Amino acid sequence: MVEETIRSLSVGGVSYSYRLLRQPEGVTEPVMVLGGALQGMFGWPQMEDQVGPVADVVTADLPGMGSADPLPPGPSANIVCAAIERVIDDLGVPQVNLFGFSYGAGLAYGCAQRFPRRIARLALGGVPAHVTPAQLDLWRRAADHLARGDAESFATLVTEALMCLDERRHVTKRQLAYRYVRRSMLHAARHSPHAVDSLRRALVDRPDFSSGLTGVPTLVFSGEHDTVTSPARQRDFAARILGSRFLTIPDTDHWVVLERPQEVADLAARFFTDAPLNSAPCLIPAAREELAVGDPAYA
Repeated sequence: MVEETIRSLSVGGVSYSYRLLRQPEGVTEPVMVLGGALQGMFGWPQMEDQVGPVADVVTADLPGMGSADPLPPGPSANIVCAAIERVIDDLGVPQVNLFGFSYGAGLAYGCAQRFPRRIARLALGGVPAHVTPAQLDLWRRAADHLARGDAESFATLVTEALMCLDERRHVTKRQLAYRYVRRSMLHAARHSPHAVDSLRRALVDRPDFSSGLTGVPTLVFSGEHDTVTSPARQRDFAARILGSRFLTIPDTDHWVVLERPQEVADLAARFFTDAPLNSAPCLIPAAREELAVGDPAYA
């Protein structure tokens, strides 16, 4: 029987909490899931269902997110990564598996760079490795809408910015994902005390995706039609991580974790237990890519 525990911690005077679903018969290190800037500890049921049978699952309201205390002014990456390492310490384990999606991919990557020995495996999806000036301007306008209290315009603008709405590209469950994302953004706008600050921090406090990583087994996956950062640019990012693998998941956009939720969670469970990835149900032969990095150009 899975046991649920919520624990409160603090780092740098900032209080936050994490949720642990303990699996007594787990076969791999605990899996910590890091999501979007406005996503809290209860937003990952698909990971709990698929990964829960093989590992403890950890989610969190990190500093500046969800129910946690706000972050102090200035750069926040160091304090958030310190909060994540504090969770690892509190779990009483030497290592965890990290799953990071979108904004959470940047956090997970930053943690792997800061304390690689604490990360057993690293799975990164929808990595915002390249953001254009036009995208930054859109996010600034979204933050301005939110600061003025215009939650409806904020939710629509952000949802459209994060999805591929080009009908010429097939995205499974597009309309369902659109409604879910917009409803989630609207809820965050109306109920999260950190929403405006989270958005503005994401604009100015970006991780360094240009530097490499060694010593941490890494999987990078992208939706086939990701319009936030293209699969090609995410593949270039993966190529800087020695020994990493890169996979494209067909018929999805940036919200691959919503459009193919069970398949993505199954992929993560396979990776975190060192099982073969080529037979994962989210892949088809025509779209399957696997990149083993050893090119000196990326060393």
